[in-house]
Amino acid sequence: MPVRPRARRLLLDFDNVLARYRREVRVAHLAAHAGTRFSRVWQALYESGLEARYDAGQVATADYLRELGEGIGAAVDEQAWLEARLAATTADARVLARLLALDPALPMAVLTNNGELAARVVPRVVGPLAPRLEGRVLCSGSLGGRKPDPRVYLLALERLGWSAADTLFVDDLFSNVQGARAAGLHADSVRDARALGRVLKRFGLA
Repeated sequence: MPVRPRARRLLLDFDNVLARYRREVRVAHLAAHAGTRFSRVWQALYESGLEARYDAGQVATADYLRELGEGIGAAVDEQAWLEARLAATTADARVLARLLALDPALPMAVLTNNGELAARVVPRVVGPLAPRLEGRVLCSGSLGGRKPDPRVYLLALERLGWSAADTLFVDDLFSNVQGARAAGLHADSVRDARALGRVLKRFGLA
């Protein structure tokens, strides 16, 4: 019989795994903050490439917020940014319950395609899971790249002091799963708590 793969550490995506994220809600929140059109905020964040550059670590937080403010016609400080992001992000209670039921000794971490400000969002959204992630919320912007670049996973593992061979990575996007596999991690895609449960069981974590 083939040997079933086993993992000893769990690396989790954030958006659309631990939480549901609606970009349109975030944009609407910022539009209300600035007293401007939805389309203007969407252009400033996404069509301009600003968000992608921030997620990849190509622009510092202060410069990102300044450029965003200039784009939407109103100053955006960290608090305004956080309020908009939190308004658009809701924890997946069933996913969190599955993770909280795992062995308390299982090391967990987050690797998300977001700029470094998102590290302040994750603990506030995941609530009771936050202590299990203490000091282990990694944003792509802080690593200087974006998933699915295999280099990003290797940099994350280096920060964590983990090895690829015993780490399971889960993400909602299969392209990111492929990048993790190319870096030597166990990896699979999940979109809800039921799928997560199946993957955790397959890798000996549940």
